[in-house]
Amino acid sequence: MDKSTDIIQFHYLVNDFRFTRRLNCKAFIQQLFRKEKQPLESISYIFCSDEYLLEINRIHLKHDYYTDIISFDLSAPGDPTTAEIYISIDRVKENAQSHKESFQRELHRVIFHGALHLCGYKDKSAKDAALMRMKEEECLRDYMDVPRETKQQEGRCKR
Repeated sequence: MDKSTDIIQFHYLVNDFRFTRRLNCKAFIQQLFRKEKQPLESISYIFCSDEYLLEINRIHLKHDYYTDIISFDLSAPGDPTTAEIYISIDRVKENAQSHKESFQRELHRVIFHGALHLCGYKDKSAKDAALMRMKEEECLRDYMDVPRETKQQEGRCKR
């Protein structure tokens, strides 16, 4: 097994979902961290339900509402990034429908959104949110819109 792919793990707390093309996504996220000059130790993506993520939101952030993603940077200051990212598959499905996007595109948007947060991007102010959205779209374009054989040949992010 390639140890570089062990840096990013995907875990499933929902029965009706499996993430395909995991190795491609892991490689892309690692490329993103290299591009952003952010050292990476490990990320665990946990795919869960609305109710599971709502409980995390209530307990850890004191927010009483549904969300699609919560990222926890567990790193000590100055250390490579170690994190857990929780993603509600229910919320991703609903957001995909409401934004008229495919489920796969919305799922990857949220996956990249979490990685971008860990690279230092914020989304609380209008200016920060606009930059975050631009970076998400850049990631989606680079990851999803490039023919598969081109991605494999280049082996790097095209930014």
